[in-house]
Order: sequence, then C-alpha cells, then structure tokens
Amino acid sequence: MSKSGYMEGLRKKVGSDLILVPGVAAIIRDEAGRILLQRNKEGVWNLPAGAIDPGESPAKAVVREVFEETGLTAKPTRVLGVLGGAPEHRITYENGDLVDSTTIVFECGVEGELKPQDDETATLKYFAIADMPELAIKYPPEVLSADTKETYFEPADR
Repeated sequence: MSKSGYMEGLRKKVGSDLILVPGVAAIIRDEAGRILLQRNKEGVWNLPAGAIDPGESPAKAVVREVFEETGLTAKPTRVLGVLGGAPEHRITYENGDLVDSTTIVFECGVEGELKPQDDETATLKYFAIADMPELAIKYPPEVLSADTKETYFEPADR
C-alpha cells in the first residue's frame, strides 16, 4: 500500500518537513538461510517494511506489512534490532518528503505463497547476505546475520 490516510493527513499539515516515523522491518529466511527482499516499482530493494499506524502495535504492523508486500502470513518470533538516529535512517523520498525512521526489525516465520497484495512490489527474491543488492536502509550485519543472539541497538555514543 502507499501512504496511509494518517500519513497523508500529516503531510498536508507539515508539507515535506522532517518527521519522525516509527516503523518495522522483517527478516524472513528460506530453508537455505537466505533473506527475502522486496524491490519496489522504483527499483529500490529493501526488507519487507513500513510504518506503524496509530493504535497499531509493532508486531501487528510487521504482520500487516509482510502480508501487503509479500502475501505471506508472518509470525514475529523475536526482535533482532532497534535502529534509528543515525544518518543512514534519514530518508528523502522522490517527492521531497523527509523522514527520520526508528525501525524495529523482527525475525519472522512465515506461511503461504509469495504473492504481493499491494501496488508497490515489483519483485520478491531471496538473497544470501553476500549477494544482497544495495538496500534503501543500511542494516548492520549484526541484524542480518543468522547467528545473531542478542538484540542490536544503535550505539548510544553516536
């Protein structure tokens, strides 16, 4: 889906000025341990991800975003990372909208068949970490690694 009604209303009030947006992203692995990525209509690759809507829990948001972008039913199993505040989390969209995202990255198990439910997804493909294309957001290796044992937090001394 494109912008939510909430975000459209907010943008009417603040224009393209910087806003802080809470979001979620999903790490979904296949049997070989590769990570599912989504390429949008503009050709940009990322994890299945999106903003949290008002009144929505982060876990519900990741389930919704995964379904919209992939057609899969997700079950969040743990939080792999909490990211934000670093320059790589500031995004300027093509229309000039400026966003600082704070993103909770969930590891998710999934069921179902890959079949996007939105108008944004052009391609869905699993990649080994070493073969991943450049992503819209730079995720630390500690978040992407299948060996991650603890939740990753952006360093406090930035």
